[in-house]
Amino acid sequence: MALDVVIMAAGKGTRMKSSRPKVLHALAGRALLQHVLAAVAGLAARRTVVVTGHGAEQVEAAVQAPGLSFVRQSPQLGTGHAVQQAVPQLGDDGSTLILNGDVPLLEPATAEALVQACGGQRLALLTLQVPDATGYGRIVRGGVSGSEVLGIVEHKDATLEQRLIREINAGVMAAPTALLKRWLSLLKNDNAQGEYYLTDIVALAVADGVPVVAVQPGSEIEVLGVNSPAQLADLERRYQRRQAERLMEAGVRLADPARFDLRGTLECGMDVEIDVNCVFEGRVALGDGVRIGANCVVKNAVISAGAVIHPFTHIDGEQLGVKVGEGALIGPFARLRPGADLGAEVHIGNFVEVKNSTLAKGAKANHLAYLGDATVGERVNYGAGSITANYDGANKHRTVIEADVHVGSNCVLVAPVTLGAGATIGGGSTIAKDAPAGQLTVARAKQVSLSGWQRPKKAR
Repeated sequence: MALDVVIMAAGKGTRMKSSRPKVLHALAGRALLQHVLAAVAGLAARRTVVVTGHGAEQVEAAVQAPGLSFVRQSPQLGTGHAVQQAVPQLGDDGSTLILNGDVPLLEPATAEALVQACGGQRLALLTLQVPDATGYGRIVRGGVSGSEVLGIVEHKDATLEQRLIREINAGVMAAPTALLKRWLSLLKNDNAQGEYYLTDIVALAVADGVPVVAVQPGSEIEVLGVNSPAQLADLERRYQRRQAERLMEAGVRLADPARFDLRGTLECGMDVEIDVNCVFEGRVALGDGVRIGANCVVKNAVISAGAVIHPFTHIDGEQLGVKVGEGALIGPFARLRPGADLGAEVHIGNFVEVKNSTLAKGAKANHLAYLGDATVGERVNYGAGSITANYDGANKHRTVIEADVHVGSNCVLVAPVTLGAGATIGGGSTIAKDAPAGQLTVARAKQVSLSGWQRPKKAR
């Protein structure tokens, strides 16, 4: 059966007090709207229509997905009016699933259950029992059984008795498309807001004798929307706690699940330990026995078994990724940038930066150093304060440091340059030519001491 998806994303989000459209605010590193699109990605929908309005250009430029199209709602005259804008793009066959772009954590299984409950013949609503229903539309039940869904009444239009109802409308529904189109054409705006409410189609379905069924989500978090920075922060913590619990159930040791942030995907082997205040972004994989120290940021990286990432290390693989070999020791206060590929038992110490460089097994750069566009052999010892000068102002050039080279402190390696196997580079040298294998190479000015020299004095 054909399925179309409509996502309402036209609202301004006044309470966010931001120039950014509400649906583009980030939750766990992704825009709210991107979460919604991810929830329906596996439904094999024929098309997904996003209704934009406030900041339409920004929203349309920010999100992409297969089969995605946009329609605009201007002016914004309510949820029913929003879905009316999508009608020309909906086929008469099959069903339409309607979602909100600011309700980001609907589970794919719940979306699928709603579509199945609709079955192209029924109006299916997502509802939830809550202790405080203030602000939400109430599910009105009655009929012969007393439990039949008869309609939804918005909070501002509800009577005092109706406001005692605790079953709320979550704003997500699935309907037979042909019937949905007819019901939308019959909507009126004679209510407290002067808007066309999508929820009014429930009463129209009941009048037509179409069964109205309710589906409940797995948890409250699936139906929570975002209307303010406080609500966004609350939902962020709820989401992160859920991710932390899933990891701990799989055996990951989190020092404090309340101080953990996952903004992408994280795969962990056995006996992984993660200290407090760590942030994982993009795609990260941690091998068996990996230990991540406090206050680390890790993005787009593969860290192999037994590696230790000491506190305050920043790993950002961007598009190229970062690889850390088995048993490597990184940090504290190290920075690994895109293209860093570290072999087994490599040591990268405090205030060392590595970019687009490979380091073979056992290589060490323990202090205050920079390796960019370099190929480093096994067992190299790279001295404190040394750098590869890889950029000539127009182009990048590569430095090759062969196995067992010892680079003294405060050296500048002017690329392109090769240091032969077993070479030693004297401290303070500027190396602009290849250094022979197995030899000591020193390139620095002769030390001179001047007797009788006096330090200049400040004029008064």
